[in-house]
Parts: sequence; structure tokens; C-alpha cells
Amino acid sequence: MQQDRERYDVNLFRPRQGYMTGEVAIILAVLLGWGMVNFGFQAVLRLLAETPAGEGIFTRLTFLSFPWHFWFTGQFLPLWFIILCILFNIYIDRHTERHSRRRDRSHD
Repeated sequence: MQQDRERYDVNLFRPRQGYMTGEVAIILAVLLGWGMVNFGFQAVLRLLAETPAGEGIFTRLTFLSFPWHFWFTGQFLPLWFIILCILFNIYIDRHTERHSRRRDRSHD
């Protein structure tokens, strides 16, 4: 019973050595990329605001006939989420493949 509990003991802040360490690094990199783009753009938008209402360079520029800030928030951020999902799957597949080869010793 104790052995089963230790086997499934998972902690994001103290990952086990080996596969889980790499997996946590990939998860944190994806979360960092998501947070930087989502909250970073809002911070830049606020920093570049010229009026108290929030008007600035990003509200005056247009892209595909949309105000740039609207396009970025409404279209690019969902696309960015999809890109991050694809990158996560690519890296986690490579990481899993590398560790399964080590376990099987087929890489030698």
C-alpha cells in the first residue's frame, strides 16, 4: 500500500529525477510563454496608453481592417494557444521517446 502511494506521488515543485523533471520544464516553459504574451501585451498596451481612456498607438493602428489591439487579443491569442499546444505535443513526444529509448537501451 505504501509502495503504491509513493509510486503515484507527484509534486510539480519537486519533480522526480529523470522523465518528470523534463516534463515539468516543458510545462513551465509553455505556461511562461502563455503568460508572457497574454499579460505582457496588456501591460504594454497600458504603458503605451496616451489618454486615461486607454487610447494609444495600438488602438490607432489597424491590421486586417481591425484595430491592432483587437486583432491581437481576439485572433492572435487563440492562435497562440493553438501554437503552444502544438509545441507542447512536439516536445513532450520527443521527451517521451528519448526516455523510452533509455529504458529499453535501444539507443546504444
